[in-house]
Amino acid sequence: MGKVGVNHPDRDPSFITGAYSDAVLVDGFLFVSGQAAVDFKTSKFVLGTIEEETKRTLENIKAIVTAGGAAMEDVVKCTVHLTDIGDFDRFNKVYATFFPGIRPARTTVQSVLAESIKVEIDCIVKLPTKP
Repeated sequence: MGKVGVNHPDRDPSFITGAYSDAVLVDGFLFVSGQAAVDFKTSKFVLGTIEEETKRTLENIKAIVTAGGAAMEDVVKCTVHLTDIGDFDRFNKVYATFFPGIRPARTTVQSVLAESIKVEIDCIVKLPTKP
């Protein structure tokens, strides 16, 4: 199986801005690019509190994961970038609500992020096997 690009279902193709796919599906794995609090209809960042940005970021990831044929329960690894590691506890409370049960492995680091965003998350998803 070759690579298949997967985009957020609300992405307006005329607003593709980066040299990357929202996600790439290959050999039963979905690799989701770093996502942030973006309105995919306008391709504009929606800034807010760490809780608001985390929720919107994870909702964007959920939409991409669903478009790729999986669910949040299928996420096996996340990498999280926070502009302020002091926001970790507040971020983590929102993050936990998206991953009931066995949570993905995760790395969280403080990073300099573009456009004044507070959080960016990428993930790897193992697609469920079909009976």
